[in-house]
Amino acid sequence: MEEQTKNEALETQNTEVPLDKTVRLMSPTRMVVRRFFRSKLSIVGLVMVISLFLFSFVGPLVYTEWGEIELDESGKTEYSVSQTTYTVNGREYVVRQTTEKSLKDNFLAPPSAEHILGTDNEGYDIFVRLMYGGRISLIVSFIAVFLITVLGVIMGGIAGFFGGAIDNIIMRLCDVLICLPGIPILLIISTILDASEIDAKYRIYLLMIYLTFISWPGTARLVRGQILSLREQEYMVAAEAMGYSAPRKIFKHLVPNVMPQLIVQMSLSLGSMILYEATLSYLNLGVKAPYAAWGTMINIISTNQDILQNHLNVWVPAGICIVIAVLGFNFIGDGLRDALDPKARR
Repeated sequence: MEEQTKNEALETQNTEVPLDKTVRLMSPTRMVVRRFFRSKLSIVGLVMVISLFLFSFVGPLVYTEWGEIELDESGKTEYSVSQTTYTVNGREYVVRQTTEKSLKDNFLAPPSAEHILGTDNEGYDIFVRLMYGGRISLIVSFIAVFLITVLGVIMGGIAGFFGGAIDNIIMRLCDVLICLPGIPILLIISTILDASEIDAKYRIYLLMIYLTFISWPGTARLVRGQILSLREQEYMVAAEAMGYSAPRKIFKHLVPNVMPQLIVQMSLSLGSMILYEATLSYLNLGVKAPYAAWGTMINIISTNQDILQNHLNVWVPAGICIVIAVLGFNFIGDGLRDALDPKARR
């Protein structure tokens, strides 16, 4: 009986599947992706952002009925001049009379088959301008956030790694930039650009460069704080013992460990930057007519109360696009923050 039991035990051991075939280890990247897509809000945010990108960049290639700065000429006014000659006391008098004839009125036209969302007070197609305005808002926001992150990583990495006098100089520079009044300086820069011959389409890019210059201190402080806590870790002591150079230790060993926090901050900053760009355009500091931006399309209600009350199709769609963009990026940021949290349940 005992021999039979031993034989069964041996057979069981021999038939066991090797450990590497039963246990499938999941990579950190796969775990992050899995946690991200487990959140319904993350998926909603991703769908919202992808939809806006398709609408802004693919839409103009599909819908080619009207251009961004193409006016509906059927809404123009036609003038005709008639001439009559009178003779009084042997002298001739010529009387010219100008008659104003309004053609088909397509200013502030309601939504129709010809204009999906109608036209604005200048005769531009609102639907087309929404697509081109999305291009400006998304491109400017991504460029600004990318430059802010790059500058913040470089300056914060240097300050956190070297410390001492270098850290003090960079942090005091951050304090000075944070204290600069943003809107008044933007007003001055906008006035200077008005007096120059710079194309109205590129003004917003110059303003966003200034915003990048004054916005990187927040990212630099985040990176500095993380590096101050990471540079005393064992792997940094090993890198020091192996004689690695300072740039290699900063950008190969320290910065990658800060990337999860940076990715979350970048996704959340995109929504804030879109709001900032819309605010600048609304204040007439950004993209100038005839070019379109979401903020510029809303700016029309500041000078025309009739459009605000009676023509919702002119400005409400741009406001909805801004809300969708900001909510989408915030949902993605929240999802990334939860997915990258090492304490999250697997």
